[in-house]
Order: sequence, then structure tokens, then C-alpha cells
Amino acid sequence: MNSPTGQDSLEAEALDDTATIVRLYAVTDGRTRARHHLALHTVLGPGRRSPRPGLAEESVRIVELCGQRHRPLAELAGTLALPVTAVSVLVSDLIDAGALAFPIPDRRSEDSDLQLLHAITAGLKRRHPNATAKAG
Repeated sequence: MNSPTGQDSLEAEALDDTATIVRLYAVTDGRTRARHHLALHTVLGPGRRSPRPGLAEESVRIVELCGQRHRPLAELAGTLALPVTAVSVLVSDLIDAGALAFPIPDRRSEDSDLQLLHAITAGLKRRHPNATAKAG
């Protein structure tokens, strides 16, 4: 049987989760689809314009993070602990406003995909040095 403090804690946590969902719904105007096609690995950087005043705190934080260094969409969602769908909508709005940009990859380089794979592999090895790959 739960103690009163344990039950209060669970109720407070449920209310926090509900408030976050409602807030995200309000911030994205109920939209669940971004205007731009953004993959999880889409890298975003600062745009040419300053963000407009009055942005939601989530959007301000996204602009700040991308101003520090280019970041993929998945990293933004993870850092902000927000659903990728919501972050995609916010990022799409910021792209339209000119506050964020995503570099267009140079497809003239045949090695670009191979370089990307090597960079990902190196990052994973640094992050998880004891992991082993198993072919399926």
C-alpha cells in the first residue's frame, strides 16, 4: 500500500507530465507535422536573423543550442527532453523565421557519405568503448 507521500508524489508527477503535454500542444499550436521535411540526423545551425521576441522558452533554447555549434535534430530533442515531433515543428518555424538554417550537403563529394559513416563510427566508439558490433 502506498504511503500518502508516495501517492502525492505520483499525483504531482502525473500533473507535471500533463502540464508538459498541454504546454507543447499550445507551443506548437496543436500541429504535429513540420512544414519542412527534417530527418533525425538533419544538422541545424544558426540562421541569418535573430529570433523574434516572445518566442516560447523551448524555441529560445533551440536557437541557443544551435548557436553554440551545429546540432542534429535528434540531439536537440534529447537535450531538451522533448518529443522529436514537437521539436521538428518548433525547428520548422525557426527555419521559416530565419533564426535557424540547415546546411545543404555538397553532393559533389563522393566521399561525403563515407566520411559521415566514419565520423559516426568514431563517435560511437568514443561513447561506448566496450561495445561490440554483431552482424545480423
